[in-house]
Amino acid sequence: MPGLTQTFLKQRSRGTLSDYVTAIAWSPSDSLAIASAAGEILLVNPETQAEIILQEANGQSIDCLAFSADGHYLAAGGQSGQLLIWTIHSPTDPPVVLPHARAWLDRLTWNPRRNELAFSLGRYAQVWDAEAKEVVTTLQFENSSVLDLVWHPQGSHLIASGHQGVKIWSSDDWDADPIVREIAAASVAIALSPDGQYLASGNLDHTLLVWPFDSNFPWQMRGFPGKVRQLAWSDITVGQAPLLASASGTDIIVWRKQSDASDGWDAQVLNLHEQRVNAIAFQPGSTLLASAAEDGWICLWGKARQINQILKGASQGFSTLAWSFNGEWLAVGGQQGEWLIWKRISRGKGFG
Repeated sequence: MPGLTQTFLKQRSRGTLSDYVTAIAWSPSDSLAIASAAGEILLVNPETQAEIILQEANGQSIDCLAFSADGHYLAAGGQSGQLLIWTIHSPTDPPVVLPHARAWLDRLTWNPRRNELAFSLGRYAQVWDAEAKEVVTTLQFENSSVLDLVWHPQGSHLIASGHQGVKIWSSDDWDADPIVREIAAASVAIALSPDGQYLASGNLDHTLLVWPFDSNFPWQMRGFPGKVRQLAWSDITVGQAPLLASASGTDIIVWRKQSDASDGWDAQVLNLHEQRVNAIAFQPGSTLLASAAEDGWICLWGKARQINQILKGASQGFSTLAWSFNGEWLAVGGQQGEWLIWKRISRGKGFG
């Protein structure tokens, strides 16, 4: 019978922007958007390697990028406070511009079911309808600036994090009071499992909290070397739940739910990196975990356990990474403006 196969990546293309890469995003049709601290936004087709410059460098950082779920729109925000939205079927047309001079715009996320874009504005979050071209709602976080922002996978809720908590609004009734998950410190990173069952919060006080989405009682994980800055869920269930990866300092910790529903999560430390880990992400459809760090390594962790491959190409370190929706492509950005794209290949492991 054929042997098992193991995923490896081969470099397909690369380029350089004029400052460090701040954000990258894939569309459902495998277009790649890349942004820099100098304000550049580049659109790349990884198959043809064709490039379209959406915005030249202007000295104002672009800090967040996202394609709508249907791939029709690309949104970008950053230092200028402007929200820029391109229509992808005519990318050379000028973008729609929503000016918000009062706040640096560093968080945005599209509803996975509708063309509604949520973005942070200091202590507020707004939701903008791309079809109607109007603001749907303005939500107040109150305790602090919004530090992270995510939609529920069903588009049914918008979740924001900040000082002393996480707030959950229902998209069916924006005027209703949000559900609050209280935290002793600030929640700096939040992530929902792809099945919508678990909400994770990485916190400033070196803790990680995980709630069942419909429960106010979390599991608490301690002992991190610093604040928990990065979170990633697998879309594959292993045992009782998807895998959760967290990054703090140079360490990555992978969490597996114990078999008994009332028990907690087992931890495995992946500590190959020598400098701070800046991004982690699971390959869609698998438990292969990619990590990018300031040591100039991209590590690929098979089954989120052991090292499969180490990729290089940014001598001063990597700043960000993202898998394409189909898991065929991995794009990464470097701290000197480098961007690189790898394509998946499979190698047999003998015969069994």
